[in-house]
Amino acid sequence: MKPVISVQDLNHYFGQGSLKKQVLFDINLDICAGEIVIMTGPSGSGKTTLLTLLGGLRSAQEGSLTILDRQIRGATKQQLAQLRKNIGYIFQAHNLMTFLTAKQNVRMSLELHARYLNQDIDTMAISMLETVGLGNRADYYPEGLSGGQKQRVAIARALISHPKIVLADEPTAALDKKSGRDVVELMQTLAKEQHCTILLVTHDNRILDIADRIVYMEDGRLMSDDKT
Repeated sequence: MKPVISVQDLNHYFGQGSLKKQVLFDINLDICAGEIVIMTGPSGSGKTTLLTLLGGLRSAQEGSLTILDRQIRGATKQQLAQLRKNIGYIFQAHNLMTFLTAKQNVRMSLELHARYLNQDIDTMAISMLETVGLGNRADYYPEGLSGGQKQRVAIARALISHPKIVLADEPTAALDKKSGRDVVELMQTLAKEQHCTILLVTHDNRILDIADRIVYMEDGRLMSDDKT
């Protein structure tokens, strides 16, 4: 099976000249379609940097980075923008637009795709909110939602356009144990239904059991890759 994410000999640096500092060292990682991979490790180990490279949010500098059969090292801004349409992002801070309702936040994700524009995207957005248990909160603004509810809106927004890959950065960080568990189980269920691949960065040891495998990162290096 061909991996949907394939990283080979990837190095990454921040800064220039005498301030140049290497933050990722010889990363090699393959992730197959439908896999749920959790990346864990101490703060500052490079997990988020790697996630932003895989998501096309930063340009890869050295090595090879193939996402969905496309080499994205050296990709243009337009090519990266095209790639991002196939990826759902879920961040720790959920990044909801505060001036939009839950439904409008989810709808935004569909508006980026021409193929949805002739469909009833309001109905699709409400149906997705129902899937994540928030059908009765469609017209609420983020300030009226709890942390767990905001994160579920973010999941709905990330998954409604059926992305091939979901990248999640500390999605349970601000949540209590039960909400955090609910949120990742929801991601797991929806991903399996959509045959979507998830790479999830977390410090939260309570959710490691949902992974097909766990990748451990330290000081910019992948230290181990445990097939569960």
